[in-house]
Amino acid sequence: MARSVLKPHAALFAAILRLCDPLLTIATGVVAYRLYLDAWDLPDRYLLFLAVGALAVATVFPLFELYAAQRGAGIAEELRRLVYAWLLLAGLTGIATFATKMGDTYSRVWVTAWLAGGLAMTAALRIAIRLGLRALRRRGFNQRHIAVVGAGTLGRTVGARLAGTPWAGFAVRAFYDDDPAKVQGEIGGRAVHPIDDRLRADVATGDIDQVWIALPLRAEARIRTILDMLRDFPIEIRFVPDIYGFHLLNHSMTDVGGLPVISLTETPMSGINRVLKAIEDYTLAGILLVVATPLLLVIAIGVKLSSPGPVLYRQERVTWNGERFAMLKFRTMPVDAEAGTGPVWSRHGERRATPFGALLRRTSLDELPQLVNVLRGEMSLVGPRPERPEFVERFRQEIPGYMQKHLVKAGITGWAQVNDLRGDSDLAQRIQYDLYYIDNWSLWFDLRILVLTVWHILTSHNAR
Repeated sequence: MARSVLKPHAALFAAILRLCDPLLTIATGVVAYRLYLDAWDLPDRYLLFLAVGALAVATVFPLFELYAAQRGAGIAEELRRLVYAWLLLAGLTGIATFATKMGDTYSRVWVTAWLAGGLAMTAALRIAIRLGLRALRRRGFNQRHIAVVGAGTLGRTVGARLAGTPWAGFAVRAFYDDDPAKVQGEIGGRAVHPIDDRLRADVATGDIDQVWIALPLRAEARIRTILDMLRDFPIEIRFVPDIYGFHLLNHSMTDVGGLPVISLTETPMSGINRVLKAIEDYTLAGILLVVATPLLLVIAIGVKLSSPGPVLYRQERVTWNGERFAMLKFRTMPVDAEAGTGPVWSRHGERRATPFGALLRRTSLDELPQLVNVLRGEMSLVGPRPERPEFVERFRQEIPGYMQKHLVKAGITGWAQVNDLRGDSDLAQRIQYDLYYIDNWSLWFDLRILVLTVWHILTSHNAR
């Protein structure tokens, strides 16, 4: 009984949450008005604003799947979607006030407080719910009892993952397999039973909520037999694809023409993500370029005085989808530094740079002109560092997964760089950090990297 305490009321629980979100936004607006304008009695126009805002919340939140089942999903993912929903609401608010010419009708501070407070309150509600459910599940309540079909490597992986996340509320009751060598054994303290003799009977008792099929892809006929065996029972059946042996990168499952398609490797920069990344790049790069203009002028004078030649150095690099572009840097070497050698991979301790150029490299100030590349759409503020075409052709043969770094735009700084993998560092390790960034991209990850960049520039020993 403990495991089903919330399951019969899942629809009611979702309905209550759908009601709480708009009510919280109204309450936030009322409290913000009291704190800022020192009154509880809101004018009619403010009440109308809150009513429309509550309706907008009720409409926008479902678009971001904020009322879908969250069991097993991380809380960070839910909060990310919540932030995106509020960003859309903020955009709609700005468009509406501009279109109706009512911008001066409402206090800007109050509107900002309503948006920020609404985000904070709806986030706090979800965090409280998550923490409460996790506490219940750790004590054995609100569990989903799982039968895992497959006692091989994949089945063991499923069992270990579920055991390692007790907060998700998935409890493995038993494993099932048709291999005599595995039957009567144990996995994580759970018995392994024969499929034909036990699975149907155990499901019939009602003690199992879900059946997870963890068989190899080649076992298609066996999977069909199991589905036929269980089709007479109102039970959830899940299939865990045996794809963990592949090198997955930002994988997902989509529907194409009615066909389920698993993307093993794809760019995270599609749909709303691409729009958010562009907003981040153009906004921050524009601000940084304006703020850094006096410094850019000082550096330009220093470069000109340090050695004959142009202030800026243009070098062909490779970015998103393998496209080439001219990357801008402050010139740090004499103009004929590679005249006799051709392209050379910079090494720790080399002496090709001018004294002033060495200072720029050590502080990474030579990279500042790449803000212009960002505004041109050729680079991002954050992403894998671009390389010259000559090195790309070499590294694609030597380093597994090297070309996958080009699934996103090249960046001025990146996850590898803030982990001190710069210059003459282990390139294979650097690529792993780049691929981790692509697989885990989010705006929060970008902001974290930007914050860490200054510190790691000052402390790095691998600058070039």
